[in-house]
Amino acid sequence: MTAISREEVAHLARLSRLAVTEQELDQFAGQLDVILQSVARVGEVAAEDIPPTSHSVPLTNVYRDDVEQPCLTQADALSGAPDSAEGRFRVPRILDEED
Repeated sequence: MTAISREEVAHLARLSRLAVTEQELDQFAGQLDVILQSVARVGEVAAEDIPPTSHSVPLTNVYRDDVEQPCLTQADALSGAPDSAEGRFRVPRILDEED
């Protein structure tokens, strides 16, 4: 028993605005039937006692502690800047402002 008929494939083709030949309708019906049966088989295997997973092996993220450390002062950060203004890096304008 097929899960999808030629008429359903033709309907899907019309909805997708695909031009398919009569031969392609038969071919696609067979291919879609195999796909739908495979999906149904996966649904049968999935059990409620098996938790969903995103990976086949367990993964653990490794995080470092967030520890405050001394950082550059504003003057030190701007000391290597080619141009600065009002305590900020000054960069060339790339977009024109619209009024």
